[in-house]
Amino acid sequence: MSTFTTRMALPRRTFLRGMGATLALPLLDAMVPAGTALAKTPANPIRRLGFVFMPMGADLPRWTPPGKDKLGELSPILSSLAPVKEHVNVVTNLEIKNAYPGTHATSNSSFLSCAKAKHTESTDYYLGTTVDQIAARQIGQETQLPSLEMAMDMLQTVGQCDNGYACVYQNNLSWSSPTTPLPAEAHPRLVFESLFGEGGSKAERRAALRKRASLLDFVKDDIARLERTLGPADRAKVSHYLETVREVERRIQKAEADVADNPLPDLDRPVGVPAAYADHARLMFDLQVLALQGDVTRVITFQLARETSGRTYPEIGVPDPHHPLSHHGNDPEKVARMAKINQFHVSLFAEFLGKLKATKEGNGSLLDHSLYLYGSGMGNPNVHDHINLPILVAGGAAGGMKGGRHLRYDQPTPLANLHLTLLDKVGVRLDKFADSNGKMDELFAPLGI
Repeated sequence: MSTFTTRMALPRRTFLRGMGATLALPLLDAMVPAGTALAKTPANPIRRLGFVFMPMGADLPRWTPPGKDKLGELSPILSSLAPVKEHVNVVTNLEIKNAYPGTHATSNSSFLSCAKAKHTESTDYYLGTTVDQIAARQIGQETQLPSLEMAMDMLQTVGQCDNGYACVYQNNLSWSSPTTPLPAEAHPRLVFESLFGEGGSKAERRAALRKRASLLDFVKDDIARLERTLGPADRAKVSHYLETVREVERRIQKAEADVADNPLPDLDRPVGVPAAYADHARLMFDLQVLALQGDVTRVITFQLARETSGRTYPEIGVPDPHHPLSHHGNDPEKVARMAKINQFHVSLFAEFLGKLKATKEGNGSLLDHSLYLYGSGMGNPNVHDHINLPILVAGGAAGGMKGGRHLRYDQPTPLANLHLTLLDKVGVRLDKFADSNGKMDELFAPLGI
């Protein structure tokens, strides 16, 4: 028997280490036992589950695609999804009954929990364990981070924020228990450290990373040793991955250096992040690509903005604060500007999906091996309702999801049904989630079945 067919595979949990840093590697051919069918088509590909929250609903006429079943013409808000349309399903007429009475606080808190938030302004808040954390208990236990909670705003207000609801409900998407919200991180540097640091407190990791010019400079000896053992294809894959890590790190360093040139604070934006919203969001999405590619985590939540956010978007010609625009009173000009924000948010998600699609893994792509839900806990923000939610699901080919469709329900259907289905597709079996009344297996069936 040849040496090639008897060589030992490189362990999947292989890290490069040096000076307080640790760098996980993407899936390589060398991690698959030689001489088996797995060498080209890894069985049981890793399942990842992600959630991206869009605040304050959407202009539903500009969101909802025409027709049903096949996703043909895209709506104006979803037009940027054209390059990845075959990997996307739009789901229409989902609702969250437990989000009523309709508020911004419950729009945020019910999006992943589908649970009723206790009406309180104090610390006796109570919600429900969110879908991401149920997944993390099972598919997150083999990774460095069971889950990763990310956001764009650092404004962690306390007390009462919305109609007598404690601010904790709209500050946090993820809850590991009905009484334990999980704060999200909006600072790219701190997310980077959580992915590539070797433990310790946030302050300790931050101090360690600030002492060195680049993460990769401190693992270069391990990189050199590894590359001597890899074939050409794996060397190219590692090289591309490391270039991406270095580029993300460079952008973080540039944002921190730019602080001196921008002394006016933005209360919604942490110090040391890119000044432009799009640059910040792209960096946070790129960190998600690295986290998934290196199998640092398999469960991610990302809040594009808080409910009641007063953020403006001058880069797309919308100087109005988002929250007042969402209460548009059916003023056509205000509705059009709100829709422009919706379209902008979707375009950033579409870019992210394109990067997942371009990242090859095994016999598919990172997008094939991930399921991402994008949407809001509010439908029409002008009336604070929680019906006909703007929802889409992307990826999932490795789990059998057939993309390129518009699944339009005739009757309002619980969003919890979709959460239950996504859990099932990443290997987490439950009979019921919140107010679910069934699974949405049609999302994973060919059209017409």
